[in-house]
Amino acid sequence: MSTSQTLAMAAKTRELKAEGKDIIGLSLGEPDFNTPDFIKEAAIQAINDNYNSYTPVDGYVELKDAIINKFKRDNGLTYDRSQVVVSTGAKQSLANVAMVMLNPGDEVILPCPYWVSYAEIVKLAEGVPVEVPTSVESDFKMTPQQLEAAITPKTKMLWYSSPSNPSGMVYSKEELRALADVLVKHPDIVVVSDEIYEHINFVGDHASMAQFEDMYDRVVTVNGVSKAFAMTGWRIGYIGAPAEIARACNKMQGQITSGANCIAQRAVITALEAPVSKIQYMIDRFKSRRKLIIDLLSDIKGFTITEPEGAFYVFPDVSYFFGKTINGYEIKDATDFSMFLLEKALVATVTGDAFGSPNCIRLSYAASETEIEEAMKRIKNALSEA
Repeated sequence: MSTSQTLAMAAKTRELKAEGKDIIGLSLGEPDFNTPDFIKEAAIQAINDNYNSYTPVDGYVELKDAIINKFKRDNGLTYDRSQVVVSTGAKQSLANVAMVMLNPGDEVILPCPYWVSYAEIVKLAEGVPVEVPTSVESDFKMTPQQLEAAITPKTKMLWYSSPSNPSGMVYSKEELRALADVLVKHPDIVVVSDEIYEHINFVGDHASMAQFEDMYDRVVTVNGVSKAFAMTGWRIGYIGAPAEIARACNKMQGQITSGANCIAQRAVITALEAPVSKIQYMIDRFKSRRKLIIDLLSDIKGFTITEPEGAFYVFPDVSYFFGKTINGYEIKDATDFSMFLLEKALVATVTGDAFGSPNCIRLSYAASETEIEEAMKRIKNALSEA
């Protein structure tokens, strides 16, 4: 099993900082905002109310009800309590689904680029990742024709994220419908729709695959509070799923971690019951940072960019630099380029190899405007000989 490249780069960044090097970290997918005060106050109240016992494996009833209401309000999706499972982060939600659904040799279609852990989670469950390449020219979106071509008798699942980590692309309702039209011809394929960046969306309404009546019974909708609510360390994710899949995930989780943290769950009830307008200030800042980083990157020769529509990443094609020697550093691929930026520009990024897109690198703009400006200045200076 491969090490998570995003976590590995974050660890390397911390190591270099400990050595006294002034590293600007644009590698980790973590909001740089504090958790909103109204959520922190709910956690403090939960402590004072003596929430300290084991929680139900699939989550407090009150939290499940808040999730059900959130799905209805934000996504037009109707789930009941038997279809919701709360986990220790959306990563555990994904792992639960893979473990209960996949048998050895089952194939899982992964449109590239995909989040770093998808392929490894599939492999852990003895499934086979099937990569479907996309490019900056196609806005990193898989076409219905590509989906159809990737399906074999062994295909068990399709996993995708929208808004996407790492590309920031967002599938529209019409684009999801076109993919669904392919899937309805293959009724045994289950879809995992990772919607963790749902609210960090700059192009309008968020679309869910489960909104289509002919797909609802075959979609697992994954979400959580890490990104939009700046709660990465609170570790709460959840699914809305067909009842039999939710039941199996509940059983699997009961033998591995049991229920998620009691204080975090109580705080998330408050987070999900609040109107989205309570976190709009963060979304607005991400949007302004997106413009800043794109403007600055566009001024550096060799970066081919498509404007991200959501999340907080840019995913430029950097293949222009492959085969070049810059400042005595030979650039063979995106991994070399990412390491070059770390060592010569003191800017941490993540190689696109980690996401199944070897021509690209990922830069997170979940950083201050000052850090973004300085990072782009350093990168431009380091590449001045290219």
